[in-house]
Amino acid sequence: MRTGATFAYSRQKFRMVGQAQHEEKRVSTERIEGLAAVLTAVRNSEGMTQPRLTQHVGLGRSVVAQRVAELESAGLITDDGYGPSTGGRAPRRLRIRAEAGYVVGVDITAQRLVVGVADLAGTLLAQLEEVVDVADGPDAVLTTAERLIDDHLESIGRIARVWAIGIGVPGPVEFRTGQPVAPPIMPGWDRYPVRDRLAQRYGAPAWLDNDVNLLALAELRTNPAASAARNMLYMRADVGVGAGLVVKGELYRGANGSAGDIGHVAIPEGGDAICRCGNTGCLEAVAGGAALAREGRMLADTRQSPALAATLAETGTVRPLDVTLAAEKGDPAARALLQRSAHLLGGMLATLVSFYNPNLLVIGGGIVRARAHVLAAIREAIYRRSLPLATQDLRIEMSSLPDDLGGVTGAVHLALDEVFSPGRLARWLDAGSPAGQPYIATDDMLERPA
Repeated sequence: MRTGATFAYSRQKFRMVGQAQHEEKRVSTERIEGLAAVLTAVRNSEGMTQPRLTQHVGLGRSVVAQRVAELESAGLITDDGYGPSTGGRAPRRLRIRAEAGYVVGVDITAQRLVVGVADLAGTLLAQLEEVVDVADGPDAVLTTAERLIDDHLESIGRIARVWAIGIGVPGPVEFRTGQPVAPPIMPGWDRYPVRDRLAQRYGAPAWLDNDVNLLALAELRTNPAASAARNMLYMRADVGVGAGLVVKGELYRGANGSAGDIGHVAIPEGGDAICRCGNTGCLEAVAGGAALAREGRMLADTRQSPALAATLAETGTVRPLDVTLAAEKGDPAARALLQRSAHLLGGMLATLVSFYNPNLLVIGGGIVRARAHVLAAIREAIYRRSLPLATQDLRIEMSSLPDDLGGVTGAVHLALDEVFSPGRLARWLDAGSPAGQPYIATDDMLERPA
């Protein structure tokens, strides 16, 4: 009996310890999620006050006060004056301590590299740009990127305070591993450890994503209409064609990171046009920048476009921009070419609008320069071919971000969003900063060094 009683007591004690550990874990999770929610609200809303925080994050007033005090003690948020009084004492305004650290953004495009350093509020403090050819391979391009990053950090004198790095590339990315996967225009980059290389060099967590997702994220964080919309479709039409999806205010990447790769969807009008991905009939092959250049060259060679023929004679080439410039001069053939591309893009967007039903569509990339000649045609195709309910509240607009700022801005906000997410925050908060802890970007805690 004594043995049985002892066993029963031990079992009950074990169960109580397990329940206590479970409760402790639950409270800890709730605490971190509350801290992250308060921090995100302060980051993304200028002039946030504690009473507004209570409404915004859905936590009780005393809990919000505790989380604010904890974030202030950690040096992450601070006072920013007082907000308007509603009858009692004026409430404190809060802001993130932007000066506490720095994040790095790297935007790699087919022919350009942009590197920026920003504070913790996402404000770009410095930006450098250099011409590169992504086809030269990862070592050449990333060596140039590292040189520009070093120059930036040396200029502000805070090399040891890099908190996080965001990187964008013009190809498919497996977000979990931070590696490009079979990118069509990036020879030598397949499965190259881009994220890990920069993380190890700078001792900071790093994240890699495709360039269109970063452009969508830049809109979400800088465009009030995008922030308010919550469900947004971003399409970039440039040398390549791609889309970024935002669902309930968050990027949607799909199972492996390839959501939105619409440029390589076959369309009936694609015929046997060969795409850079190796397939035929892709949207990009007939409506992307390379297609515009190819068809523009044909119009110049056959003298169907006097303006493009003059450009070819003067420069020896025809670029997508030249087609836009010719259209602006009133060249009928150039205008017709842009209209055809717009109808093809609009047809694809109509399908996406009916399928996804966003309330905001933002169009960016080089096509923005031709907005006077393409926007009406894109709108017409969408409203003609989409379901009426899908377009009932749809707003369509061109991106307002400069072409050289969108990618690096998105890269900066990728780094900030990830490093301040609940799971990441829990892994570095006690240390005071994520600097020197590159392993927190990985999903596997076993990768943490001993």
